[in-house]
Amino acid sequence: MYTTAFLDLPPLTAAAGTVRLPGSKSISNRVLLLAGLAQGTTDVHDLLDSDDTRVMLAALEALGCTLERLPGVLRVTGLGGQLKVKQADLFLGNAGTAMRPLTAALAVLAATQGGAFKLSGVARMHERPIGDLVEALRQLGCPVTDLGQAGFPPLQVGSGTPTRLDTQTPIRVRGDVSSQFLTALLLALPLVSHDGPVTIEVQGELISKPYIDITLRLLERFGIAVQRDGYQRFVIPQCSAYQTPGRIHVEGDASSASYFVALGALAATEQPVRIEGVGLEAIQGDIRFVEAAEAMGAQVQGGEGWLEVKRGRWPLKGIQLDCNHIPDAAMTLAVMALYADSPTRLSNIASWRVKETDRIAAMACELRKLGAEVIEGPDFIEVAPLHQWQSASIHTYDDHRMAMCLSLAALNPLAGAKTGVTVRIEDPKCVAKTFPDYFETLFSVVTAAPGAIPVLAVDGPTASGKGTLAAELAKALGYHLLDSGALYRATALAARNAGVALSDGPNVARIAARLDIRFDGESVWMAGQEVSHELRLESTGGLASQVSVHPEVRQALHELQLSFQRLPGLVADGRDMGTVVFPQAQLKVFLTASAEKRAERRYKQLIAKGISANIDSLLLDLQARDERDKSRAAAPLKPAEDALLLDNSELSIESSVEQVLGWWEQRKAPTAAN
Repeated sequence: MYTTAFLDLPPLTAAAGTVRLPGSKSISNRVLLLAGLAQGTTDVHDLLDSDDTRVMLAALEALGCTLERLPGVLRVTGLGGQLKVKQADLFLGNAGTAMRPLTAALAVLAATQGGAFKLSGVARMHERPIGDLVEALRQLGCPVTDLGQAGFPPLQVGSGTPTRLDTQTPIRVRGDVSSQFLTALLLALPLVSHDGPVTIEVQGELISKPYIDITLRLLERFGIAVQRDGYQRFVIPQCSAYQTPGRIHVEGDASSASYFVALGALAATEQPVRIEGVGLEAIQGDIRFVEAAEAMGAQVQGGEGWLEVKRGRWPLKGIQLDCNHIPDAAMTLAVMALYADSPTRLSNIASWRVKETDRIAAMACELRKLGAEVIEGPDFIEVAPLHQWQSASIHTYDDHRMAMCLSLAALNPLAGAKTGVTVRIEDPKCVAKTFPDYFETLFSVVTAAPGAIPVLAVDGPTASGKGTLAAELAKALGYHLLDSGALYRATALAARNAGVALSDGPNVARIAARLDIRFDGESVWMAGQEVSHELRLESTGGLASQVSVHPEVRQALHELQLSFQRLPGLVADGRDMGTVVFPQAQLKVFLTASAEKRAERRYKQLIAKGISANIDSLLLDLQARDERDKSRAAAPLKPAEDALLLDNSELSIESSVEQVLGWWEQRKAPTAAN
């Protein structure tokens, strides 16, 4: 998962391949609560691992549920409808699928069993209305106290003493603000149905009906057969009791599927984008996004647990659509509209305004940054096709769906941005709410425009600090890291282990050509074994200097080095990154600290590690390596002609990183559309 402040997406031009979806957020948190309330133990398979499910899991543990984490399975032993803990403060982040149902379930349990629970979240959660649910619970007789602004979290449910509830009178709840209020009541009221059936009446037109269908189907899996009259009246039978189904699988998230359905419709021209984990028979309403995508021109095939999508009509067709049935997935249509032949109008989306952010206002603002013409209203948004694209930095409002939807704007070369423009996604880690690995998954199936993957090259002599600087730059930018020196050190180790003389260039080159090496953060693996410590030894550095003089070794490693240029970008460090390997790099930095300063640094590093060292010997060794590197016939050590020189003799690593990032912003100016 990317944790950087921003992530720059270069222009993208094609898509193909297979993605595996994470579990549905809506199903995951419903299943977790049902399993937590049920009698018995439930094995939950394919559960979504995200911010929203983590806060639900933490709440269930705080309430006394037993959770056993097994490979691929979460085993939940439920409460059987009986509180083990009578008081708790529960922090639920910005998870509406945790806040609303837990509020209802704990309100009825606290009222009947004498508990008191406080529920709070992040600042945005305290701006998301819950008053209609609270009013319904108060009709029932549940004590609910506003701890902040009336009608919004934080709340306290229960007073600490048992309260008699009125389950004979129908409970009325509005349906036109959020379907989660009705879902919360449906999940909670079986707990208090022992004296007779409990009736819920919906006032007004119920929005997001497919989410209620999910709730009803899951209730049935846990032994509750709700009777209903359309979407206006729901009756929970007397003496309903949750019983575990034993095991349950969580479908892949249909809302998350929408981004890859759209990706296929936009960019899969040769081979399809295959989506695994959800199919056309999914129980989630957002699977009907497929119908909207087909109306715009997508070609979709599907079966049990899979979809395949290719581009059909191009440009896409602008549509007018009532999106009540796909409120979350409809956001993706707003970005697809940029690639259409006429304006697209999405209506009946008032619920967007009470989500993680005001999504109508947010979407309109960010699309306009790209150059789009957008009309917004209380419950609709209209987006015109975009041909004159502008590079933009997309604010994501701590909203996972804003980040994932707007990432599709990186396909702008397909819609008139002839040279392509970069799209910056601010705070990319917000996707952790539902799809922590979204960007990694996206990058695995897309192709960048030729020459669009950015490279930042950091070169310099031995012990100049280039490795540390490059690692910090890669971390700040969310880019891949190529430690070219590690490739040479690994080659030297492999040759030595194979009994090959380091002076035997041809045979060392053969080993280099077969080098099996993988970088994982600060760890380096070779042939399945971690070799990080060996590679960092002073003696190994000396071996690397010996093998790097061979032209055939450098040629053998050249293709391997080039393979590290992957989306979203690369920071490469070494001695010839800017001159030989990546001469096209957008920024080349050459470190120029003196040999004396480098020897002093290396001496301090070794002493700090408890390794004895002599500064004079270190200086002589560095000077010898410098001379060998500068005088070698193959790629002698020297700055590229267009490199920026950085004397980091007196600079901290933080100052060096800040300086180079400043150069990067200047050098990598946004590409204007033609």
